[in-house]
Amino acid sequence: MLDLKEYGIEMWEANKIASFREKLLTWYDENKRDLPWRRTNNPYHIWVSEIMLQQTRVDTVIPYYERFLDWFPTVADLAQAPEDRLLKAWEGLGYYSRVRNMQKAAQQIMTDFAGKFPDSYEGIASLKGIGPYTAGAIASIAFGLAEPAVDGNVMRVLSRLFEVDLDIGQPSNRKVFQAMMEILIDPDRPGDFNQALMDLGSDIEAPVNPHPEDNPVKEFSAAYLHGTMDKYPIKAPKKKPVPVYLQGLIIENEQGQFLLEKNEADGLLSGFWHFPLIEIEEFQTENQMSLFEVAENQSSLDLSPQESFEQDYDLIVNWQQQSFPKVQHVFSHRKWHIQLAYGRVKNSQHAADGEVLWLHPEDFGNYPFAKPQQKMWEAFQEARNE
Repeated sequence: MLDLKEYGIEMWEANKIASFREKLLTWYDENKRDLPWRRTNNPYHIWVSEIMLQQTRVDTVIPYYERFLDWFPTVADLAQAPEDRLLKAWEGLGYYSRVRNMQKAAQQIMTDFAGKFPDSYEGIASLKGIGPYTAGAIASIAFGLAEPAVDGNVMRVLSRLFEVDLDIGQPSNRKVFQAMMEILIDPDRPGDFNQALMDLGSDIEAPVNPHPEDNPVKEFSAAYLHGTMDKYPIKAPKKKPVPVYLQGLIIENEQGQFLLEKNEADGLLSGFWHFPLIEIEEFQTENQMSLFEVAENQSSLDLSPQESFEQDYDLIVNWQQQSFPKVQHVFSHRKWHIQLAYGRVKNSQHAADGEVLWLHPEDFGNYPFAKPQQKMWEAFQEARNE
């Protein structure tokens, strides 16, 4: 067992822990939010909610959660869902590897667990895409197992309770908070205990604009009592995302259809439909540049973005001299800067290899579009309607 004293952490005596549990759970009983996944102990439903809640606000998740369970009411439905339908259900939530991993985990449940959601921590943790936090949340909430669910909210609360001088952003430090929670967790109501700490960390002890004077367990908080709330938790600043510069090409044919292609490459936004994108080195000025200004700055030996596109797609495009708002989208590790260009074609029977479609805008809703694609279409419509 991990010796917490080696990390400068002195845990409370048993009677103080019991008092802490009682105060925290009393507050939770009186103040817990009425959320759809808290009205059930169905492990599949709880799993869906926990994956969606990662990096996403509760009010955003609720309609996604309800639609997802409407489309895929059982693990079996999720296991056999078509990719386009799966991605459409997740459209706008980001981190799309999560829903793909969910489908792989659902397939595991069907093959390795005879279609029944595993009811042990080890079984849950064996599923694709389920780490210690999610396994602990499902095990405690759905099955009443005394397993901690340690996320950023919980680490923030614990850091202040015990003035923990460890960077909560360092994965290697997670084992320390896990060990603390194994001591603190209420064995009779582990699911409620985990959720109470999550609620406390996401609201009263939120990373931005906390109001610790309303904390129901503030008399237990060393940081509150010592006036060191601003110091905890310790977390090194994130690295800035790497900028990526792209030309987004919106091509329309005489029937009012637009050219879209499916991203068949592995990795970022795989499986989503989008307007053609061409990566370039950078825009030449801080102000947005048109496709034609970029072309003028290309080496004479290079193909311009529009020439490269026409060659690759076997299309002759009448490019329109029209400016568009620059589109930006931040991923966890990259920041896309997209400059749009609009062109028209008469003969649209030719196109690139791979999955390419000409679609009317009213048909866009039948295909999964990631957030950058949605932003590109909004910017195009905004400029067109001016």
